[in-house]
Amino acid sequence: MKKWSSAFTSLAISYISIVLVIVLLLCSVFYIYFSSHYKEELRSRNQLILKNTAGTIEASVLQRVQQIYLEVSLKQTATLRLLAGASFQSNLSKVSSLQDMLQAEVASNSDIIQAVHLYSPGQQVMLSSLYGLKYNADQETGAAFWMDWINGMDKSPLNSLWTEARWVPEDISSSVPGGNGSHLITYAHSYPFQSSGADSDLIIAIDVKESAIRAIMQNMMPPQYQSTFISGPSGSMMASSDQDSTAHEAEYAPSIARALTSPDDTGSFSENINDTSYVISYQTLPSAGWKIFSAAPASLFYERWSVVQQLILGICLFALLLGIGLSGILAKANYSPIKRLLGTIRDFTGSAPEQAMNEFKVIDSAFIRLNDKVSSLEDTLQASTPHIKQNLILNLLQNSTASEPMAVDQEFLGISLEHTHFCCLLLNTREAYTHMSSTHIQAAMARITSQLEEIRLPGTRIIAEELPDKRIIGIVCAREASGALVEQISQLMVSEGRQQFQMEVQLSQGRWVSAMADLHISYTEAQTLMKYAYFLPETVILKDRSLLERESNLDEIPQPALLKFKDKLQARKLDEIAAALEQLITPMREDRFPADYCHFILANTVFVYSDYLKSIRYKHPVHGHMDLYNEYIALSNILHFREWLLHSITAFISETEKRNSDRALSTIETAKQYIESHLSEDLSLDAVSSKVFISPKYLSKLFKEELGVTYTDYITGRRMERAKLLIANNNMSIDQIACTVGYGTTAYFIKRFKEMYGCTPGNYLRTVNEVQPLQAETSF
Repeated sequence: MKKWSSAFTSLAISYISIVLVIVLLLCSVFYIYFSSHYKEELRSRNQLILKNTAGTIEASVLQRVQQIYLEVSLKQTATLRLLAGASFQSNLSKVSSLQDMLQAEVASNSDIIQAVHLYSPGQQVMLSSLYGLKYNADQETGAAFWMDWINGMDKSPLNSLWTEARWVPEDISSSVPGGNGSHLITYAHSYPFQSSGADSDLIIAIDVKESAIRAIMQNMMPPQYQSTFISGPSGSMMASSDQDSTAHEAEYAPSIARALTSPDDTGSFSENINDTSYVISYQTLPSAGWKIFSAAPASLFYERWSVVQQLILGICLFALLLGIGLSGILAKANYSPIKRLLGTIRDFTGSAPEQAMNEFKVIDSAFIRLNDKVSSLEDTLQASTPHIKQNLILNLLQNSTASEPMAVDQEFLGISLEHTHFCCLLLNTREAYTHMSSTHIQAAMARITSQLEEIRLPGTRIIAEELPDKRIIGIVCAREASGALVEQISQLMVSEGRQQFQMEVQLSQGRWVSAMADLHISYTEAQTLMKYAYFLPETVILKDRSLLERESNLDEIPQPALLKFKDKLQARKLDEIAAALEQLITPMREDRFPADYCHFILANTVFVYSDYLKSIRYKHPVHGHMDLYNEYIALSNILHFREWLLHSITAFISETEKRNSDRALSTIETAKQYIESHLSEDLSLDAVSSKVFISPKYLSKLFKEELGVTYTDYITGRRMERAKLLIANNNMSIDQIACTVGYGTTAYFIKRFKEMYGCTPGNYLRTVNEVQPLQAETSF
């Protein structure tokens, strides 16, 4: 084989060519990008830093200040309204309490705020965490330090404002010049919340330390960004990263004006300041409407340009060398499979390929011969068609078929391309397995599927297949979606199922879909509808789409209805047990509860019954300990469940009544009557057993065996039932009710009541009071 005509040489040359082209493009892109957009890096980075700084100021200062306003307005709502009225002077103790709260709020947020003030425009009274209570606040000493926000709110149609930064001395009443103080920005907000400043009953003002904002800017902005400051809507400087906030105010005034007139909330632009090129970036603080600015010299980027050029050249050289090396490795790696394939072909054919022949031509010749051999396997595949068909249908229903071979799948299934709409019909035949042998069931399944596929309707094709879950799926393929067509085929499937299985069957209808790839959607819908066949056994064809809405319903059966069955079971009154069971079953059949939730409730009911039988040590005289759960899951529908459960409970009650002696029943009844008549007295086991003339131990055993509850639980239950009646009558206090039902302390009575009913007596009384008017309205 010639060296230069081999596949390895072709691969190596092609890879190296690709590497050269990529490296040239890489050099060109790098050079064009960095030469044309050299300022973008500085602007983007500066904008990102500025955005993070603005976000930190927004979250750490501005939003915290607004949160402080909400805390003040919500904590002392009643006192705030009192301060806004003329009667506050008669409630100075509450005003003092309000000032303490303001001082506590300032103390907990001392890192950002100086003071909190409350001003009543109607009374001209101000309550301050720092200055105390001031009458005629607009004429007081130091009024100049708060008249800016008072006058601003008095004329404002909005409900809040931020003042400009101002110098406030520590001692506002001192006339001596100089002294310590701080720059403050005040946030004022009306009270109530939605009122405008001019219409507010009260103004809540919070003095914010300018130093808190400055500290954030100093911490987050790099030192090379020489000036960072915040400007208000009027152009005045609110805060700066420098101590002297006015030093550069005149220099940056044109830049500030340009940014303030911009409609964008964020941006950057180049500006010459004192013959030096700067990049000015700005970001809007939405809470206050301020803009934060930063100025960075453009020369910061030029210094790195030569370094970037060298870096680009180094990257390109490294990419070229790496590409050439990888080209050799890839060529060798891709040639290895070809070499192995040639060895395999030589092993199968038993002859070596010609030396002058290219490897690809050798492979092409081998595949031609292989194609001839594959054609001989078609007869074998024909025998496997039923199994392949079943797997293909299962893949379609489970959405595990790739989209590309869909046309081949339709041809294999005998579906014409004119069939553009598909619908799944699911026939439930699982009940047949309980009374038919497996041989008869398989024969019946085969007859149904074959007869369904033989149905010929204009423009329609039906594909039927047995599913692993003992059901039959019918796929209707039609030219257009037709409800009448689905109904006709559904009736045919039900009729055929009755004839073959000699029993009632149920069928569910999925929706029409316009592509075979979406057939799983129709199948899933049919499966979901079939879940409700258990609860609607009288419905032969399940097609009500409202049943699908039940799957997303989160409602639950009321807890009292669930507990009622347990209570009536312990009482062993069959009529009441049947009524309680009907109260569970009827909502499952008629209301909007999901099928899985209903099955959970039914299983829980079976477990309650089973646990009760275990608690009283009941053993069936013939079957011994019964496996109730397995009996339950073998039932085909909810009507059979009701019949089975009532029959089991009836047999249990009958059997237990036989084993109970007259003396035991009489003793229990006497004890229950005595307990009912003396709920407020001593009902200890010793006291009651002496009244019925038996030992305490035997009385406790009778309660456990005959009633299924302990003696103590029975006493507690009766006392709580009496307490519920007394609470519902609403004629006695909680203390009186606790005493009436035999509890020495009200606190213990409330505790036991909450443990049993999940709420306190007071909450239960409010619930009763809310329900009674609603019932009265319903009755009308």
